Amino acid sequence: MNRREFIKTAGVMTFGLMIDGQNLVEARRSPKMKISAVKLYDGGFMMKSFACGGGLPEGSIKEEKLRSSLQNYVIDTGKEIILVDTGFPAEETFPVTKDSVITFGDKINNYVDALKAAGYAPEKVSKILVTHKHPDHTGELRAFPNAKIFISRIEADDMKLTGDNVVRVDFTDGAYKNFSACQKIADGVYYIFAPGHTKGNSIVIVEDGEKFFMIHGDVTYTDEALIENKLSVVFEDLAAARDTLSKVRTFIKENKTVYLSTHTPLGYENLDAQKIMELPEMEESPVAEEKIDAPKEVGGTKWVCSVCGYEFVGEEPPEFCPRCKQPKTAFHKK
Repeated sequence: MNRREFIKTAGVMTFGLMIDGQNLVEARRSPKMKISAVKLYDGGFMMKSFACGGGLPEGSIKEEKLRSSLQNYVIDTGKEIILVDTGFPAEETFPVTKDSVITFGDKINNYVDALKAAGYAPEKVSKILVTHKHPDHTGELRAFPNAKIFISRIEADDMKLTGDNVVRVDFTDGAYKNFSACQKIADGVYYIFAPGHTKGNSIVIVEDGEKFFMIHGDVTYTDEALIENKLSVVFEDLAAARDTLSKVRTFIKENKTVYLSTHTPLGYENLDAQKIMELPEMEESPVAEEKIDAPKEVGGTKWVCSVCGYEFVGEEPPEFCPRCKQPKTAFHKK
C-alpha cells in the first residue's frame, strides 16, 4: 500500500469511526419523551363563574360559556408508559340540565378504549400518577391492577386505597424549581405537591429539552382562569389553592411551559401545537377572596359528586349538587 492509498484508507476508517461514535452517542442519549392525550369527552361547556369565581362574591364574574372537554394524558418515556389520571368509571353518564354549570359533551370513548386509541395497550402501563382523588381522575384505576399507582398519602388515605401496587407519596425528593416538594418518578418526570383543589392535590411536570409540560389536573378548569389569575369554585383549601396557582404562574413565566389541562380542549390543542403558554402582565394579587370555612365533619352517609367532588352527608344525596348542579344520580357513596 503506497502513502496515498494509506491516507485514503485511514480517512475512510476515521470517518467510519466518527459515524460509529455519533451513533454511539445517539444510542446513549435518553429516548425522546412523547406525551399523548387520552380523549374521553368533547364538545361540552362550563360557565365562567364556575371556572373563575372561586372565593369571589357572587356576580363578580361576567358570565359566559367556555368550551369544555375531558382528557387525561399518557407519558411515553421511551422506556416505560406512565399514565396521569384515569378518567371516569366507564359506566358513568352525565345528564345535562338547564342549570348545569359544567358539562363534558359527547362521550368519545371509555378510558381503556381511549388509551388504546392513543396507541397504548393497558398491559404495557407501568405507573399511574394521580393528580387528585376526584372520580373523573381516578375512575379506572381498577383497570390497571399490575401498574404502580403513585398518589399523595393524603389522597390515598382519604380514598382508603389498599393494595401492594399503591404507592403513598410523601414528596421526599426536595424542591423542584419554585415548588417546595416533589418526587422524581423517572428521568424527566416529576410528581409535585400542589395542594388546594384538594388537600393532597399534585401536578406532574415532564421535561423535554428546553420545554416543560405541566399536567396539572384541576389547578384551573380552563386556561382562561390561568391567564386571568382566577380560581375555580372547587377547592378544599382556598389559601393553598391560591398559593399553588401563584407558583404555577411563576413557573410558567420562568420556564417554557406547555400547559396541559383536563377539562378544556385547549389542553390537547396546546399539546398538538406544542404551544408555550404566555401570561400577560397583570397584578399578581387578585380581587380579595373570601375565606370559606371547611364543612365540619358530621356522622352519616357521605356522598360525593362524581363531577366536581362536592361532598354531602345525609341519608340520601341532594336532588342537585349545589356546586355544579348535576342531578342526584351524579352522587356516589364515599
